[in-house]
Amino acid sequence: MSGFRYIEIDGKRHLWRDILELRREQKKAHTRALQPTLFELRDDAKPATQRTAAGRYLEPTLFSQ
Repeated sequence: MSGFRYIEIDGKRHLWRDILELRREQKKAHTRALQPTLFELRDDAKPATQRTAAGRYLEPTLFSQ
């Protein structure tokens, strides 16, 4: 048996190839969609040794200021 040509949705006949084309467009739009960021990304201004817990332990800066 060959593929269906029509599909009935809510009593209306739709061409199956039109439904498939709409789905392809939805998938393309989904891949192009940009997700907004939750917060602004900023560069870390700390010295390299202060960016990790191990670095802060090895070189504490509490009394150096």
